[in-house]
Amino acid sequence: MLTRRQLLLAAAIGAAFSVRPASAAARAVSIALDWTPNTNHVGLFVAQAKGFYAEAGLAVQILPYTDSSASTLVANRVADFGITGSIALFTQRTAGADLVATYAVTQTETGRLVVNADRADITRPRDLDGLTYGGFGSAWENALIGTIIRHDGGKGEFRTVTLGTSAYQALADGAVDFTLEVYTWEGVAAKLQGRSQRAFRYADYGVPDEHTSLIASSGAYLEGNGGIASDFTAATRRGYAYAVAHPEEAADLLVAANSDALTDRALVRASMRELVDGHYLQTAAGVVGTIDPAKMQAIGDFLFEAGILRDAGGNPVGQRPDFSRYYTNTYMGG
Repeated sequence: MLTRRQLLLAAAIGAAFSVRPASAAARAVSIALDWTPNTNHVGLFVAQAKGFYAEAGLAVQILPYTDSSASTLVANRVADFGITGSIALFTQRTAGADLVATYAVTQTETGRLVVNADRADITRPRDLDGLTYGGFGSAWENALIGTIIRHDGGKGEFRTVTLGTSAYQALADGAVDFTLEVYTWEGVAAKLQGRSQRAFRYADYGVPDEHTSLIASSGAYLEGNGGIASDFTAATRRGYAYAVAHPEEAADLLVAANSDALTDRALVRASMRELVDGHYLQTAAGVVGTIDPAKMQAIGDFLFEAGILRDAGGNPVGQRPDFSRYYTNTYMGG
């Protein structure tokens, strides 16, 4: 639950970043970001800038990242929608949070396990046994990395130093042996900086593919605002589809809307190209936004079997949840 301070902060954010409705009939919708603005959010800003939300009769507030996660703001009805990772969705929903995924931002995993390419002693995951990982402090990381190493024939034993985003510089400096990164952002940045890396894709080593980023709402909001949810989701889908078709324009619109946070236009453009060429925002078959039930079931099963899913009391759940209730494609629209 949100603290009083967090509630006051969220209210202040809503007031400071409110969008003036185009008309008195415009319906207000808010969506919270999961991080500082980046290319995973591009469809939202494109839909805003191109007038897709206005055409749908919506006045959309894009709330900035705060120390309260987007999924927490959604579950507590501070925000109507929020960007969330699939791992956060599964863990928080299992623990009792009112969360329902309604849109898949990424159609496949964007994460990678990475090492510096000049490490001749690390050519495959099993070589990571006994080495040092620069991490971010979640149980998911241990299950993920252990699975990758064991799938390649190793023991899955490694040391962890929790560094947060400082892990990327620590890897570049050689202070840690490996870390996890978002391939379409930190990976692209490494290429632009001339840092050569060797990357291991999770799904190649026993970890189910997943929708790395999702848009979620609460069941309570969806029950009372189905029409708005459908219009918002359809307009958002239109924004992402436009971004796929016009990646450079979309990158420029994202930068224009976030000029203080996004100062490296080359990185944003390169990230957009990677998202498009790698079929992250849209599959090779042309799917945009639709949540894949098979992916959701597979990653849910993985988390359950790894003992990561816990109830409200912090105890591992003993019975596999019904993961089909964690998401819906009902509001996808046309």
